[in-house]
Amino acid sequence: MPDLKAGCLPAHPFDDDRFREECGVIGIHGVDQAAAAVALGLHALQHRGQEAAGIVSFDGAEFHVHRAMGHVAGNFDNAGVMETLTGRSAIGHNRYATTGASALRNVQPLFAELADGGFAVAHNGNLTNAMALRRELTRRGSIFQSTSDTEVIIHLVATSSQPSRLDRVIDALKEVEGAWSLVCLTPEGLIAARDPLGFRPLVLGSLGAGHVVASETVALDVMGARFVREVAPGELLLIGAAGIRSLSPFPNRRPRPCIFEFVYFSRPDSIADGLSIYEVRKRIGAELAREAPVAADMVVPVPDSGTPAAIGFAQAAGIPFELGIIRSHYVGRTFIQPGDNIRHLGVKLKHNANRALIAGKRLVLIDDSVVRGTTSVKIVHMLREAGASQVHLRVASPPTTHSCFYGVDTPVRSKLLAANMDEAHMRDFIGVDSLAFISIDGLYRALEEPGRATRCPTHCDACFTGDYPTRLTDQEHGTADLYNLIAAQ
Repeated sequence: MPDLKAGCLPAHPFDDDRFREECGVIGIHGVDQAAAAVALGLHALQHRGQEAAGIVSFDGAEFHVHRAMGHVAGNFDNAGVMETLTGRSAIGHNRYATTGASALRNVQPLFAELADGGFAVAHNGNLTNAMALRRELTRRGSIFQSTSDTEVIIHLVATSSQPSRLDRVIDALKEVEGAWSLVCLTPEGLIAARDPLGFRPLVLGSLGAGHVVASETVALDVMGARFVREVAPGELLLIGAAGIRSLSPFPNRRPRPCIFEFVYFSRPDSIADGLSIYEVRKRIGAELAREAPVAADMVVPVPDSGTPAAIGFAQAAGIPFELGIIRSHYVGRTFIQPGDNIRHLGVKLKHNANRALIAGKRLVLIDDSVVRGTTSVKIVHMLREAGASQVHLRVASPPTTHSCFYGVDTPVRSKLLAANMDEAHMRDFIGVDSLAFISIDGLYRALEEPGRATRCPTHCDACFTGDYPTRLTDQEHGTADLYNLIAAQ
């Protein structure tokens, strides 16, 4: 059994031991100062990616680009920057790297001057055949400027022999495998598309006489746009001067949207598949309380992502909900650690035990997931140091046993705690009095659906089951390691 406590700590203490957000995209057409509205939407989608942000706008004659490392605030709150992003159409992107190094050349939207004019693309997801396509494109003469899988789409569009730009985009997307919710900006207007399985969310809204496409409904809320509907899996929208044109150019598939959007990725105040993310998370907590009851004095969430599930658990179990851990919202990701003694204390800068409340108490600790388990170890140790008499961990997702290849940055399987230990060993590793995960059927019940075993699954749950709904071409052909090597450069 591998030593998961040694050698697998996060890069610095503020890198939570959990799944990483994928990315957030937004596109606007037919709105004055479109880039300013995009910036507002990117603020609302900041949780989906905090490494970098970018906006590309079009003013009817020229494209304007600004991309930067870091958060939206500071990069796009600058009046001088926003004054350069003119036009009534714009797209934006928040990035968390899943393929490609964390570097400015990989920040999206990516932009290129093609034979028939400018083309910009912002992509949420991950292409599972990106390296195979990249290798073939390079053989045919393409020269790549980034290590992002998104650039493959630009080259496929550029080299397509189809007659129109729209046809070339469709032709390109028919070549890619995996997950892609994307927005493209062209001189003719905005193109938005979602892969046939609908892995990643994408919604359509209206803003005055204009139109908005975004990863989540919260982006619509912040700019005062009206939610119209979700972009359907396999749907492509062309949004231009003539309005919206909807196409279904891709093979018909049974949708499998990512189930982890409901557990962790989406903001609690978003709506997905007609369901309130917040209410689903409360129902997950209630299911946990029914599946794994425990005698305790209080229910304590790991803030902030464990809070809705903890509320649901407390209500269903009749145990008081308390803020036994206080999170600091003012700890930056660039904190310099002068030595090991400070680095190991880093968790207390972000999470601190509410000592006066929990001393002598039996706690039910609620977290959204356990990935490597290293942060869970630190939090449980902190609670015991603060005087908790018992700590029972309840997890609002099933054990994570497989890596994601659809746009979520997860560790290799050898570093996933549940892939290497049974529940009893995980309990001892983390140092809790008891440990329980919600069952996969319980998770589906929280979505108001029958358990997974009763019919074909309606979501992608591969991280829990190993049931990958598409080919993993780069993994199967051994090109994934080569892609990772290139991406690290």
